[in-house]
Amino acid sequence: MIVFGSPSRYVQGRGVLAQVGGELARLGTSAVLVIDPAVRAFVGEAFERSCAEACVALRVVEFGGEASPEEIERLERAIGADKPGVVAAAGGGKCIDVGKALGGRLGARIATIPTAASNDAPTSHIYVLYDANHRLLRVEKLARNPDLVLVDVDVIARAPAHLLVAGIGDALVKKYEVEQCVAVQGRNVFGSAPSMAALALARGCYDILRADTAAALEAVRARSANSALDRIVEACVLMSGLSFESGGLCIAHAMTRGLSAVPPVASALHGHQVAYGLTVQLVLEGRSETFLADHAAFSQQAGLPLSLAALGLRQPSRDELDLIAQLTLAAPHLANFQRPVSHAEFIDAMQRVERSYAHLA
Repeated sequence: MIVFGSPSRYVQGRGVLAQVGGELARLGTSAVLVIDPAVRAFVGEAFERSCAEACVALRVVEFGGEASPEEIERLERAIGADKPGVVAAAGGGKCIDVGKALGGRLGARIATIPTAASNDAPTSHIYVLYDANHRLLRVEKLARNPDLVLVDVDVIARAPAHLLVAGIGDALVKKYEVEQCVAVQGRNVFGSAPSMAALALARGCYDILRADTAAALEAVRARSANSALDRIVEACVLMSGLSFESGGLCIAHAMTRGLSAVPPVASALHGHQVAYGLTVQLVLEGRSETFLADHAAFSQQAGLPLSLAALGLRQPSRDELDLIAQLTLAAPHLANFQRPVSHAEFIDAMQRVERSYAHLA
């Protein structure tokens, strides 16, 4: 059996934030907007104006900064007894995850409005919770994917370039993870066999990233959208999200369990962590030196980390490597790899990556 999940509606374009009120009106007449304070300063007014024009009663609550159970409870208390028909979240991945969690608790329709293409959280039915020290606590699931994902490419073009780099890293790994899951007939995020549609999306996503990353990053650094950025945003937000949920994850994402437990790597963006994790996965896959050299060249061009040193952990101790390996190997995604991996083999792969790429950091 296969299960393929997706948002009910995906809207992407330049200037589409002006349409957010009308899009939310398709879902309900009242909405709560969870928004990052920094994001509110440059999109809040447009959001409120569009909702007023569409006759959507809007309340705004500001995100506190961490995707934690305590933050979700705080926001739920702030909303009180007057439950909205829609919970919308505007900001980065953590803000969006909190908005999704809050919407699920309130039984509301859910809309996500990413202001950076730093990951594929906007399309997904899962959300990740952390403690106050950014250690991963658990991954939770909604009953369904978001009802609406709205992506304004003009807004994305004004976000810092390093956030798009993180999104490229998060999307890049999906081809290799889904291919592993398909090869072993593993399980996707819905608990079913991976779908061929997800595999096609993962491979198409990868092709777009290889073709358009350089031009898209130029656009973001110039703070002006272009056609390459249009394609990269769709790859990072939509194609990446659809492919991992319905295709499956593997070592690259399993490594976030270990990496989030070791400072300073724990503070690295998700897309940077999994980009490093992909390099470890490719070594464990036994890829050729020619293949690894091509992967490293593209990663450097895109600004993606290849080593723990590039994530801020220079000369990792044996205890740190042991902890990363232990937590990674306990992650369920390891079942989607082509063969069992021992603790010693995992340590060896990480050490090989440091020997090969730490000097590039």
